[in-house]
Amino acid sequence: MFKGQDGEDSMAPEVFGNASVFGRIATVAAGPVANFLLAFFLSFFIIGSIGYDPPVISGVMPGYPAEAAGLRKGDEIKKLGNTNIVVYRDISSYTMFFQGKSTEVVYERDGETYTTTIAPVYNEELDRYLFGISGSEGRVKATPIEMVRYSLHEVYYWVDISYKSLGMIFQGRVTRDDVAGPVGIATAVGETYDISKENGAFYVWLNMVNLTVLISANLGVMNLLPLPALDGGRLVFLLLEVVRRKRIDPEKEAMVHFAGVVVLLVFMIFVLFNDIDRVFRGGF
Repeated sequence: MFKGQDGEDSMAPEVFGNASVFGRIATVAAGPVANFLLAFFLSFFIIGSIGYDPPVISGVMPGYPAEAAGLRKGDEIKKLGNTNIVVYRDISSYTMFFQGKSTEVVYERDGETYTTTIAPVYNEELDRYLFGISGSEGRVKATPIEMVRYSLHEVYYWVDISYKSLGMIFQGRVTRDDVAGPVGIATAVGETYDISKENGAFYVWLNMVNLTVLISANLGVMNLLPLPALDGGRLVFLLLEVVRRKRIDPEKEAMVHFAGVVVLLVFMIFVLFNDIDRVFRGGF
């Protein structure tokens, strides 16, 4: 708790509420920024350890649109629609968020750039749309400069996934079984450990670090949402103060944040009970 929040010494110059508006903005933003920095440094460790996966395809699936469009092993995907493709996972995330949409594909082969159009088809067994690309040719060891570049992209990747997932919630494309809280996270950690331990302690550690990157980046995004009680909501009031050059009544602001806390607690209870229900239904 910041000094003065309990009502004592509220006139002291070092009290949070008496700091300059930009000092308060920097303080409130520090939490989400720390989340993104942690995600970056952990990504740097991962990429330094195992490299990155360039979007060079290992082959195409017979009978699928990628084969019909002329793609073949060794082609490097550069762009899907308006999305630049940096690593292979960008291809999978694109098909997840733009399901069934005909897409312009820019790819490179032997130094030449080509463009084609692919309409993904639905695979009932996997319950998703596929271009018919078999997979990546493998990971590549990164130079120090590439480590920085791909670490930044790793953070961007998870931030982008988080925002697009929120969009799917508002579009009604997400069910309650797609939402997870502490119990769901603990279950994912346990499953990751069980899968990784066969490959040794290093891969257990590596996959746990990868999960931490995901969670840390996601926390940064969630905290920056412009909702009362969250850091993003507090930043909205501070930015309004900058524009108005006058502070909003602290009591009225506190009431708004209190209402946000109540809504947030109700949502947390829903997520917790949803997690527990899924455990009993064997949904994880």
